[in-house]
Amino acid sequence: MTTFQDKFTELIAILRDEDQELSSETLAELAEAFSDVVPVHLKPLLEVWEEIPLSRRHSLLTHLKRELDANLLYNFNALARPLLHDEDGITRAYAIRLLADYRREDLVPIFIDIALNDPEVEVRTDTISLLGIYVYHGELEEISAKNLKKIEDALLEIAQNAKRVKLKQYAIEALGFSSREEVPALIAKAWQEEPAMWKASALLAMGRSYDERWQEQILEGLVHENEIVRLAATKSAGNLSLALARPILLKNLGEEKDEAVLRVSIWSLSEIGGEDVREHLLSLLDQFEGEDEEQEAFLEDALENLDFTEGVQTLATFDFD
Repeated sequence: MTTFQDKFTELIAILRDEDQELSSETLAELAEAFSDVVPVHLKPLLEVWEEIPLSRRHSLLTHLKRELDANLLYNFNALARPLLHDEDGITRAYAIRLLADYRREDLVPIFIDIALNDPEVEVRTDTISLLGIYVYHGELEEISAKNLKKIEDALLEIAQNAKRVKLKQYAIEALGFSSREEVPALIAKAWQEEPAMWKASALLAMGRSYDERWQEQILEGLVHENEIVRLAATKSAGNLSLALARPILLKNLGEEKDEAVLRVSIWSLSEIGGEDVREHLLSLLDQFEGEDEEQEAFLEDALENLDFTEGVQTLATFDFD
């Protein structure tokens, strides 16, 4: 009878052997083997990790991330943790991505150090985004106030003093979740910058703030000439359930040329609800029925979300006092 460790050893041998194809079946077996694996069982792999050709390591990590996005039951934390210190920047970036749903606080000091000091910008931006999720949970008092402050201090340091503009932009986006008094001024300053990426970062932070003070800027962003800005504004309009955005978004359903903005418009309308939204989404569903299964499924999901939104709005009209 083949044991788990026997099978695991066989899979490691395949990984190391460039003459053996990394087929979809093999990658699927590897994903299943690595999910929820006990750290001690990873020792044979980690001992030979550097001997595995870099391209095959990257292929494995790319596949694991794809599987993680598709299967909520998968968990690759045990593999990702030691790879945070890998010499290869792409590997470190994937380690962060594989820890996207990690919420324990033991790695907070490591995440902060990576965000502040990693030599690769992409690794730092991925980590900054992850720290933003920690800020969100900190605002819900789901992590300690001490760690929340450390994370916010690090993000503020990056937003104010980082040499790379991209790092500042990601930090402002992450700080959108924060109620720290320094944050609104940073968002306002980013909005005043001319480059589209600055405005997009400001808009994403506005949507995460759940602060209606930013309504005017979001409405302006919805009709901006740059699709990156429109996309960020559209996401934020949905996050804030901004009713004033409804007419613009409904108009976008017939006029928006950028597919990403169009899809986010559909979803944001399902978050906002209200007059004519259901009729427009049902009309779109009729157009795609039998023609585009992916769009059809997306619209059905949006209509389900609209049901939820309208249910919450109905409850809000009742006075339970």
